[in-house]
Amino acid sequence: MGHPTSTPPGAAQAASHELCFLSLYRPGTGVVVPCDPAGQVDLDALPERLRLSYFGARALIGREYAYPVVQPAH
Repeated sequence: MGHPTSTPPGAAQAASHELCFLSLYRPGTGVVVPCDPAGQVDLDALPERLRLSYFGARALIGREYAYPVVQPAH
């Protein structure tokens, strides 16, 4: 990964925030998924590839990724 995995245009329209899992070992990389202000992700709205990246990032918190941070969507 050279840059954080970005949110597809269709998924970002409904989300006001992003849940960001930053890599612990590769600065500037990570996984970013759309979420609500509380950090809740609508799994049904995610494309399959982004959903798999999200599950992978969650499984690797503390080993590959930092704890996720909720931030306003760009």
